[in-house]
Amino acid sequence: MQKTPKYSTSFFVVSAGALRSWFSLLRRATLLANLELVTRVRRFGLNLATVCVALLSAGGAGAHDFWLQPRSFNPAVAQPDPITIEVGHGPFRSRWSGALDRVVLFSSLTSGGRVDLKGALRPTPEQDATLSFPAPGTQMLLFESTAALSNLPSIRYNDYAKVEGLTPALAYRAKVGQTAANGRESYSRRCKALINVGAGGKPNPWVTKPVGFTLEIVPAVDPYELGAGQLLPVQVLYRGAPLRGALVKLTNLEFDVRPVSTHLTDSAGRASFQVPRTGDWLLNVIWTRPIKGNADADFETTFSSLTFGYSGSRVTAR
Repeated sequence: MQKTPKYSTSFFVVSAGALRSWFSLLRRATLLANLELVTRVRRFGLNLATVCVALLSAGGAGAHDFWLQPRSFNPAVAQPDPITIEVGHGPFRSRWSGALDRVVLFSSLTSGGRVDLKGALRPTPEQDATLSFPAPGTQMLLFESTAALSNLPSIRYNDYAKVEGLTPALAYRAKVGQTAANGRESYSRRCKALINVGAGGKPNPWVTKPVGFTLEIVPAVDPYELGAGQLLPVQVLYRGAPLRGALVKLTNLEFDVRPVSTHLTDSAGRASFQVPRTGDWLLNVIWTRPIKGNADADFETTFSSLTFGYSGSRVTAR
């Protein structure tokens, strides 16, 4: 059996050592006059004590938000649009630090077919890729990462599983008497981003269809076609089937300390959200299942997100 590579991120596991490293980083940032993190903490109305408590209690849940972020979700035709891969939220939001060999898939999908964009991934301090689109309409970007490993102390893993609604993990750990054991998982990520290019254009049929991800959020309508006051219905699919009881979160990416709303999917895997037609938006969901045969992990966890936005949109409410 192929062994899962041992990758991790400093945001995923929060320990006393990580907290000391955080303080050290803050001190170095101050000495270097690089106050970006301090600015973010103040911007979101948090103080240092609040941040430390959040770190200790959340276990690493802050790194579970993961998405594709274009500079503009509404670029003009042929306009260069820088893209970043983002992780975390609130004052701990940052660029993904994964190596390019961890990218399984980065492509666009339209009515004309799929285009491989992995060659466009050239990370710089400002962006991970710069794309432009030759035709108007809704463009869909897809991203998938390889698996990495996480090993959290029991109290933090249990808290993370409760916060994210990972009932399969909680139930299995209780059944086999592992509630007090470390939580070990192999995790990977899937992202979809919808970019509204230009004005007019043909509808993109893939927006409302599954693309075959292990876990994905499928909107029932194109978010750019929503009428004024209309709910956005979505369906969550896991391994090709509707997923019941998954916690789906809607977050305003311009103020992403906490979700705007959350819903559990029904028996058909469906949930509906009221999305204001302004700002940039993230829908995300996480699911897991117990696995056997992996010496380093007891669960296989998948993170999935869908992003879209109306900042500078040329779409008008119908």
